[in-house]
Amino acid sequence: METSKIGRNGTLVIPAKLRRRFGLTEGGMVVIEEAEDGINIRPAVAMPVEVYSARRRAEFLLNNAVDAADYKRAVREVRKLGFDPEDLPHRRP
Repeated sequence: METSKIGRNGTLVIPAKLRRRFGLTEGGMVVIEEAEDGINIRPAVAMPVEVYSARRRAEFLLNNAVDAADYKRAVREVRKLGFDPEDLPHRRP
């Protein structure tokens, strides 16, 4: 069991031994949850979110078509997005 003091503005220093054990580094994220008997603090994982442009979505539509009929539908959708399918890198099914 480790103990620590609460500092200014609620800062909590996690002992080095525990930071190393759980891979906590400066700027790292943790999840803090209320529990019946206290507070749980555990490492958090934050995954970056990729935001796709309309052009990239159009490429996905074309490249993920599985057959000729699906490709035709993809071409229609790509044109609705304002792109010419021939100008986008893709492979026909």
